[in-house]
Amino acid sequence: MADVLPMNNLAISDTVEQAEFSQRVLIRSILTRPDGGAGLAGKTLKVGGWVKKGREQGKGSFAFLELNDGSCPANLQLIIYSDVAPLSQFTPTGTCLHVEGVLQMPPEDKQGKQSIELKVSKVLDIGPADPGKYPLPKTRLTLEFLRDYVHLRPRTNTISAIARIRNALAYATHTFFQKHGFLYVHTPIITTSDCEGAGEMFQVTTLINEAEKNEKELLKNPPPSQEDVDLAKSLVKEKGEIVAKLKADKAGKPCITAAVVELTKAKESLAKVEERFNMKPGIPKKKDGKVDYSQDFFARQAFLTVSGQLQVESFACALSSVYTFGPTFRAENSHTSRHLAEFWMVEPEIAFADIEDDMKCAEAYVRFMCQWLLDNCYDDMEFMVEKFDKNAIKRLQMVASTNFVRLSYTEAVTILEEAVVKGHKFENKVEWGIDLASEHEKYLTEIKYESPVIVYNYPKGIKAFYMKLNPDKKTVAAMDVLVPKVGELIGGSQREENYEIIKERILEMGLPLEPYEWYLDLRRYGTVKHSGFGLGFERMILFATGIDNIRDVIPFPRFPGRADL
Repeated sequence: MADVLPMNNLAISDTVEQAEFSQRVLIRSILTRPDGGAGLAGKTLKVGGWVKKGREQGKGSFAFLELNDGSCPANLQLIIYSDVAPLSQFTPTGTCLHVEGVLQMPPEDKQGKQSIELKVSKVLDIGPADPGKYPLPKTRLTLEFLRDYVHLRPRTNTISAIARIRNALAYATHTFFQKHGFLYVHTPIITTSDCEGAGEMFQVTTLINEAEKNEKELLKNPPPSQEDVDLAKSLVKEKGEIVAKLKADKAGKPCITAAVVELTKAKESLAKVEERFNMKPGIPKKKDGKVDYSQDFFARQAFLTVSGQLQVESFACALSSVYTFGPTFRAENSHTSRHLAEFWMVEPEIAFADIEDDMKCAEAYVRFMCQWLLDNCYDDMEFMVEKFDKNAIKRLQMVASTNFVRLSYTEAVTILEEAVVKGHKFENKVEWGIDLASEHEKYLTEIKYESPVIVYNYPKGIKAFYMKLNPDKKTVAAMDVLVPKVGELIGGSQREENYEIIKERILEMGLPLEPYEWYLDLRRYGTVKHSGFGLGFERMILFATGIDNIRDVIPFPRFPGRADL
């Protein structure tokens, strides 16, 4: 008799893992054993997943199915006989199955491909997929094609592997910062501050909806005329005179109370008439013709955030070491493979820390993530090496074990100028004061040093207002972490803690002071030296996987012209 494993425990045995809160065993716990699952032969268990491939054999007497539940890249082979159920319903790609069976060794001539297979004894549930309509056939599909099916693409080997890698990096992020005493802070998605000062922000407003609603209302029920308003005013006047006369005549209280009720009704009616009379089609404007945001939902202009940095600084100035990790938005009309309208940022902020501390933290964090993937996602990384980038694992190993090169911006420009003299051609001119282009970053990381590089002390003219002004008055204590494959991975700085200097920098950049008064308060009251950085989470995934287009490493990509689901 087969050994039936209990289904109500978290762990079915020392080596086979029950999916908690689910009636199945994780396929990864079968196939990722050192023996490939062979040691589990004879066990009876339940598995669930989606059919990757299916084929009938033995003149329709049995079928082989490759089942994947998303827990690992590998598929578990099922063998199901026609006496269990009609086979044709199981073989189409995309079919969902929940089955019970016995693990067994495949025939000796098949053991090179599979160490274990599940002989199905009972079909618990089936979610059929019509092969004539299912849009993801078992042939190899391009990532561009899959972007039209964002709701189904997680079923593909590539997107599921990326999802597991993304999950591992998110777990690694929280592990790293929690391990080092950082507090996780949820910063707002809706903001009234422009952190970057670039103005490329999505606006949040209800004025358009309200204007459309008002226009429909005015068409359905035309506004009252001036004559209607005058009539309502005269009624209020009349009711008021009645109340006054009753009081003068010292009428009884019940009579006066009744008259006051009538006066109140007349005033309420007048208010409604005047409100509708003043309704105008379109978005409300002030006398100068500008939009009147005082009538908007937040009574002022509001936007989707481009960064949680400014807000998380307020917690750093009270709780010392903090970080935020969430979605950010940029209304940049760019169609390149490196830009998204919605993307995720990891942004730590450290009190009592200068630019040197900031660089140490950034380097430690990146190296930690690389090692985490090597320790926890090696099978998915092997898939990436096989299908996309043969150097992906080597790159992770190199970064995890290498001390990052550090160069001042001035030193970096000198190196690039020397490269030009030696005959290297850049499309973008190299001179002090430029913002380093992707080709410059790749030269430093892939050709000159073959290593991650941290460039620091940038010209103040190309950096944000909040960065610490250096004593030379020409540069700021900013730093970028550059890595092979993607270039800039992290941007950070020591923040300017001097009230007068940061106020002057805001004005220099043509920004209004009013939205940043709260930020200036952090310098007015108990100012502290502090530093921080931002890591583009999707860029980290690009770096790790070797995928070329950022739209393929986020579950639901948003970019100009597309916001599916």
